[in-house]
Amino acid sequence: MRGLFITGTDTGVGKTVLAASIVAALRAAGEAVRPLKPVLSGLDEPSDPVWPPDHELLARAGGVDPDAVALIRYGPPVSPHLAAELAGRPIDPGVLRGQIQTLANGHGTVIVEGVGGLLVPLAPGYDVRRLARELELRLIIAARAGLGTINHTLLTLEAARSAQLDVASIVLTPWPEHPSVVERSNRETIARLGDVPVATLPPVSQPTPEELAAAGATLPLTDWLSSS
Repeated sequence: MRGLFITGTDTGVGKTVLAASIVAALRAAGEAVRPLKPVLSGLDEPSDPVWPPDHELLARAGGVDPDAVALIRYGPPVSPHLAAELAGRPIDPGVLRGQIQTLANGHGTVIVEGVGGLLVPLAPGYDVRRLARELELRLIIAARAGLGTINHTLLTLEAARSAQLDVASIVLTPWPEHPSVVERSNRETIARLGDVPVATLPPVSQPTPEELAAAGATLPLTDWLSSS
């Protein structure tokens, strides 16, 4: 399976915009790409007038049907293990993994976006980190650029490496046109202390495939995918 697994240091750090930017950039370059958000919660939240739900944004970037992106969906904006419990629809890890592998086969590059961070539970004894490990995809970690990101990012990096995940890069997002001294220091410090490449994603103001692709084109996608 060729592709990337996108995770974040927390919820709301921009990993869906990052994943969609990667998908849109690959598609604009003529590559067959399949976006997947295997588990999605929070569909009961009021819709944003500009930004669609995660699976719809990924679908828009990839030119596919949203129903083909999100395999398991829950309404409440809670951790997926709790959403599954509230809905009475538990997640079967083996079934989920098999669905992802089936959908990925024959579709060029697959971009899988996790839910929350690596240690978010999906089922008893099974979390996002284990799913990423079993899919054997290189990992991209989305992180904030500002104050507080060093600790969150290095902890996520440590959690990934303890499970022998292949971390291709950290991506700080959104990265301003004129970064502050703190933001520039954060990038250098994470790269040095984490011994990891650190890329940046510019702001995306509108959820259009064209703007997402332009942002994604600034990333070293060829390098990330060369070993996948």
